[in-house]
Amino acid sequence: MEWTAMKISDRDVLLVIDVQNDFCTGGALAVHGGEKVVPAINHIAQKFANVVLTQDWHPRDHVSFASNHAGKQPFQTIELDYGTQVLWPTHCVQGTAGAEFHRDLDSTRASMVVRKGFRRGIDSYSALFENDHRTPTGLLGYLRERELKTVFVTGLALDFCVRFSAEDARKAGFEVAVIEDACRGIDLDGSVAATRRSFKDLGISVISLEAFL
Repeated sequence: MEWTAMKISDRDVLLVIDVQNDFCTGGALAVHGGEKVVPAINHIAQKFANVVLTQDWHPRDHVSFASNHAGKQPFQTIELDYGTQVLWPTHCVQGTAGAEFHRDLDSTRASMVVRKGFRRGIDSYSALFENDHRTPTGLLGYLRERELKTVFVTGLALDFCVRFSAEDARKAGFEVAVIEDACRGIDLDGSVAATRRSFKDLGISVISLEAFL
């Protein structure tokens, strides 16, 4: 698919992943330069009739928090019934300032906000499915009922929630493009390189902000 000088149609949707205070500088799980995606996303969003925001929304006793496991430290892993789970610093707790969208993010254009990770016993990286790859968030039904065709993905973090969201949308049959310079990565044990390989294997386009200028 050719993305240069692209025309955005009413069948396209911009998916903005987890641009929340805890993932920005000074936050509990800060992605390096996370807040730098905000101007790019605000610029891109003006071109879309369909904008969806996602919001990590964890209870304080969430299974993915290292603080809820005696003797465990952030970024260690545990095994759960759905597989290996990375343990994170406590972040994006429901109703806290850290869970709020970054103050400069223009959320007024969003037609939908998807909250994920609110079930205590399961984490949720993807905007479409929780980490068991079976429990839906409801976004897939929304995209299909609206008859949307192409999903453009931006936000935080490239190698976790952006990656899982893009992969799930592609596997569900959508055309998917990740706007790489409107994302930032964590890069845990080579996870950014693994993400790029996965995108190539699945036919997910990686494009730049220049395509929207």
